[in-house]
Amino acid sequence: GIRMEFSFPWPVSQGEWLAWSSAVVTLAFGLALFFAPGLCFRLLRLQPKPEKPAAIAEGRGRMAGFYLGTGLSCLLLAQPFLYIALGLSWALTAFGRLVSMLSDGGNRLYNWVALAVEILLAAGPLLFAFGFVG
Repeated sequence: GIRMEFSFPWPVSQGEWLAWSSAVVTLAFGLALFFAPGLCFRLLRLQPKPEKPAAIAEGRGRMAGFYLGTGLSCLLLAQPFLYIALGLSWALTAFGRLVSMLSDGGNRLYNWVALAVEILLAAGPLLFAFGFVG
């Protein structure tokens, strides 16, 4: 069978630092959503309705779960395919935001800043995983 080691590999090259940093930020977003979903929703400009407390569960569960799972997987295993998954996830997040900015009237400063952050979070792991940065 396949044997995986959980050794928390520390980054040693510039490319590894880029990918690792994106994973750390992703993990931090997940922790914030898990422990402070209400605050995060306000920062993300989302407003759950008081009569719909299940919306907070989406922040703690679905949103935080994916951030936590992806970030932790990358940090614990440091495998190129995991960094590709992380980078593609952020790239598709950026693409979705761009589509929304073009078609949903979301051309606002907040979205431009968020788009830039998402592109940076996508670039690090993808540049490293595909060998553009060593």
